[in-house]
Amino acid sequence: MLLVYALPIAIALLWTHYRKRNKYKIHKQALEENVKAGLTEPASLHPLIDPNLCIGCNSCADVCPEKNVIGIIEEKAELINPTHCIGHGACAEACPVDAITLVFGTETRGVDIPIVNENFETNVPGIFIAGELGGMGLVRNAIEQGRQAMRSICNRDGVGSGDNIDVVIIGAGPSGFSATLGAHEKKLKYVTIEQESLGGTVAHFPRGKLVMTQPAELPIVGKVKFTEVSKEELLSFWHSVATKTGIQINFKERMESITKTPHGFEVKTTKNTYQTKNVLLTIGRRGTPRKLGVPGEQLTKVVYRLIDPEQYRERNVLVVGGGDSALEAAASIAEEPGTQVILSYRSGAFTRAKDKNRKRVAAAEQKGNLRVMLKSNIKEIQQDKVIIDHDGNIIEAENDDVIISAGGVLPTGMLKDIGITIETKRGTA
Repeated sequence: MLLVYALPIAIALLWTHYRKRNKYKIHKQALEENVKAGLTEPASLHPLIDPNLCIGCNSCADVCPEKNVIGIIEEKAELINPTHCIGHGACAEACPVDAITLVFGTETRGVDIPIVNENFETNVPGIFIAGELGGMGLVRNAIEQGRQAMRSICNRDGVGSGDNIDVVIIGAGPSGFSATLGAHEKKLKYVTIEQESLGGTVAHFPRGKLVMTQPAELPIVGKVKFTEVSKEELLSFWHSVATKTGIQINFKERMESITKTPHGFEVKTTKNTYQTKNVLLTIGRRGTPRKLGVPGEQLTKVVYRLIDPEQYRERNVLVVGGGDSALEAAASIAEEPGTQVILSYRSGAFTRAKDKNRKRVAAAEQKGNLRVMLKSNIKEIQQDKVIIDHDGNIIEAENDDVIISAGGVLPTGMLKDIGITIETKRGTA
């Protein structure tokens, strides 16, 4: 009788062991392939796993929206696809033994981050930072930070009384939009300025780009149940919310300086001067677009962001960069009829781009509409061609347009002038 029960149990245990070992093997192979390809650097916020605490329960891998970022190897969780990580942070929340810490940067790639406390306040009392500038590029997380930062501002002494503005919100991207709704809901005296249009960085995403990976909560509105939504749909929703709630945002107004005063801060813009008790910075990390510094870059055909791929139909286009913006631009333009695209990147692998964008580029390259030049540098831009050093070989290519997506010069100088402490993170929280 004992054998009748023991045999099925033994078979089940052996089958479970086989499946586990097979999964270990797959995860280990993925990690080894990524290391070999140089795909080891997470783009921004990412998990750091303590092997001494990890119990290999797989909770972190199960909740990851990208599904293949974390794997289990020999009973321990490991980052097997680092470049796939989007900084979601659900893995740390799901870990039952607190073996995961969310960190910025790595030993080999530092990330400059302004220091803020748990209330999003900087070392300069009254100045708060939320969203992309603080390293939180994911739309859902930026929305949440804007909401929480405004809640912290509402709890400060003097807010809601007196003549001065309670808060000046600088930037109307996901975080600034959420914060503005929060200020409006609490009936604060607020001013929101945005140098361009509603959505900030999101407004400049390529046409049709999918954004957001998890529902978010907006003040006044409540739970927003988008999972993946196109840039156009998200911006349309935000515009409808702005209209319905009556929030006020001053567009085409750029912040020029912030100065400490006895009663708070003086914020000077291109259109006005504001006396305020608090400042919330929700600006992006791009700052000024990074230039190549090569002859011909001043030509009118050179731009620093993609607006609409359709305008490049039947043209020869050079895209420079290796991040998501560059890959999305190159792939989108390559899909236009009659277009030929060159994607130039100085490194040997697209370590900063998401896997789906790398696959999209590979598909376009296979169709023959896109040529990828890794280990390449632009030497000169001329009116009708570009000169490229491709791994030691000088190449001249016909060219009508150039899009440089090489990131931006971070606004660290402006932050330091205000007195905000900046720290270079190298795999630290």
